[in-house]
Amino acid sequence: MQTQTRITPEDIRQIAFTLVDRHGVKALGYADQAVGEMEELGDAPRADAWRALKSVVEDALAGRIGRDGGITLH
Repeated sequence: MQTQTRITPEDIRQIAFTLVDRHGVKALGYADQAVGEMEELGDAPRADAWRALKSVVEDALAGRIGRDGGITLH
């Protein structure tokens, strides 16, 4: 049996900033690629997770969010 893990908004922010730190603007392309791959596999929940992560990466790159503080996912 597989155990489900809940990823928090703070986890997503940390992942997004790790991607930005390592890849800069290219992080957006990697997120797009992952969305496409998950859609091709028919894995909608993971595609949606990558879309959410991409949105946070966009906000991080644009300076709309910082490394610390609150974050709300919609």
